[in-house]
Amino acid sequence: MATDIKDSAHAVEAAAVMRLFPARPRLLALGEPTHGEESLLDLRNELFRQLVEEEDYGTIAIESDCMMGLVVDDYVTSGTGSLDKVMQHGFSHGWGTSAANRELVRWMRAYNDGRPASERLRFAGLDGPLEITGAASPRQALSALHGYLSTRVDADLLPCAVETLDHLLGADDQWTNPAAMMDPAQSMGQSPEARQLRLLADDLVALLDAQTPHLITATSRDDLDRARLYGRTATGLLRYHYWMADTSPARMTRLCALRDVMMSHNLLAVAARGPALVHAHNSHLQREKSTMQMWQGPVEWWSAGALVSAQLGEEYAFVATALGTIRHQGVDTPPPDTLEGLLYALPEDRCVVDAPRLATALGDTRPAHRVSPWFGYSPLDPAHLAGSDGIVFLKDVLPS
Repeated sequence: MATDIKDSAHAVEAAAVMRLFPARPRLLALGEPTHGEESLLDLRNELFRQLVEEEDYGTIAIESDCMMGLVVDDYVTSGTGSLDKVMQHGFSHGWGTSAANRELVRWMRAYNDGRPASERLRFAGLDGPLEITGAASPRQALSALHGYLSTRVDADLLPCAVETLDHLLGADDQWTNPAAMMDPAQSMGQSPEARQLRLLADDLVALLDAQTPHLITATSRDDLDRARLYGRTATGLLRYHYWMADTSPARMTRLCALRDVMMSHNLLAVAARGPALVHAHNSHLQREKSTMQMWQGPVEWWSAGALVSAQLGEEYAFVATALGTIRHQGVDTPPPDTLEGLLYALPEDRCVVDAPRLATALGDTRPAHRVSPWFGYSPLDPAHLAGSDGIVFLKDVLPS
């Protein structure tokens, strides 16, 4: 069996990854089992460069705010702003402080310089404007959608004036109140104003859809795509806020599921543009249900990867990342009977493994589920092996 496992491992490079699939996937999802480790992001950058140069991939989408990602996309495609400002305002979750993310943006801008628009690389955030502590105000997305439509369709068709939106939205801090995550009574998501905004947002999106034949000729495709992003973000945020005010036992399950639904809609929009590399946590990209232990108990929901895979079929590919050690976080050598332990015995410092072939080599042997002493690292579930197209394994993760 050891020989079979070794034979399924190859160097981590685009050519080896692409050999895992019957055809080039439209979305190649590379998961990570933890956030904030620069070596994982360096590997992502290296793989993306190879995919661009060897496989004609044109977009990278990462687990960051989709609205903030527009700042990055403007910079890499047209040089709008400065690199420092883009790193400050173009990423959520604190990802803008990452040296690897900065290098990714710098390289994309340099690659695009002087190229025609049709050949420029694109950047996208796949996450909603959400944090674990709460959600953004829907003001930016709603106002941007209204502004786009108000200059392109008859005023009589608009469901409201922008002043009406401003009045109903009120102060942004009532939407972003962090206490609302722990206390539903602190959320305004089910207030009369929020309910009215949900109806107006739905009407604005319906108007956008109804006017598509006109808008395709009256505006650029990029502008129309952004208007659609505004629409799905506004409706997604208002739906998320609504369920933040819920008091039922299913509250956190719904919120986790809604976040991944927003991610899946953004990924399908990215896929419509052309082949893209997607980078996010394994739990968001896997084909199986995701699980998390929350303060009120475990929750389970379908991941964005599962939702997108159901739509795209073989055009969606998922390669999970697994790690041997993260010693600076207290994650030491994996037990030899775990999936990570079997891979740790391989001679390579990092490799890409054919997951179906590995599953065949294991036969009826079910590796033990590794338990991490650090909450920030999620070991691979051996039961998920069959749902992965490949595994990228890094033997040792060094401090950033």
